[in-house]
Amino acid sequence: MIAPAVVELAVLTSIAMACALLGRSRASHYRAQKEIERRAGLPFGPEPRHEQPPRPTPPNALSAAERDRVLGVLTEPRFADKAVAQTWAVLLDEGTYLCSMSTMHRILRTHDLAGERRRQATHPPRKKPELLATRPGQVWSWDITKLRGPTRGVYYDLYVVIDIYSRYIVAWTIAAREDSEIAKTMLEHAMGMHGIPDAVHADRGTSMTSKPVAQLLLDLGVDRSHSRPHVSNDNPYSEAAFKTAESIGERNGPVTLRSHSTRERSDGRDPHARAEAVGVPSPCSRLAPRGHLTRDRLQRADGGPDGPGRAVHHGR
Repeated sequence: MIAPAVVELAVLTSIAMACALLGRSRASHYRAQKEIERRAGLPFGPEPRHEQPPRPTPPNALSAAERDRVLGVLTEPRFADKAVAQTWAVLLDEGTYLCSMSTMHRILRTHDLAGERRRQATHPPRKKPELLATRPGQVWSWDITKLRGPTRGVYYDLYVVIDIYSRYIVAWTIAAREDSEIAKTMLEHAMGMHGIPDAVHADRGTSMTSKPVAQLLLDLGVDRSHSRPHVSNDNPYSEAAFKTAESIGERNGPVTLRSHSTRERSDGRDPHARAEAVGVPSPCSRLAPRGHLTRDRLQRADGGPDGPGRAVHHGR
């Protein structure tokens, strides 16, 4: 390298002569030598970070008393929920100049008061809906889901009402659209067949919170319960039933309103006797002990053309 040659030649002549003879800039030589001397005194490892010296206090800085006065003005009731720019402008209109807006921000930041100063709307936490059913027909849960139709882009709306104690589907219908009047009619048929429940739970869909449905439940003295916003598991019974229905639909193909208009029993057997024969209570057997219900009425509600379980075709 040329740097050692400059050092050796400078011993015999001078640094200026050695740089001139070897064609090296004296500034570059001095800078390289200073870096070598600096690194020679450092331990092995990364270079330590240079600490910035404390910033000197400017001569026009506010005193402690003046800063306390500015802080007191900024925290007054009339300025407590106003931005710094608003406070500074109002004081200036009143003929008072305390300091600049930047100084106000620094004072607030020093006391951990920086940030949003305007009054914010506070919402209490949503209470998790809890409904306890100790007997059939006490609490119902209902929801609406989409079913794939026979052609691409065609979907039908499946309305289902479930008794959460027995898991019995007290009413269902399929329609070509979601409408609050359809939901109201379905609930009216279900309550006429199975009685009026104590409470009905649903999510916050447009049909569930619509005025026709809400007025019906209010007139009948039924307590309304809704899921929390953006919480999908507050209505687990309806969601689980829809998952089963959708998985069956994937195996059996798309649905049509004609094929689901009625659910007739061709073999004449009791659809609920199979579970009862092995000692497993079916939803129908859980619901049957209610005194005003008979098995014929339950079967009619489950699949007969006169019950609320029939699918009705509603135009778009």
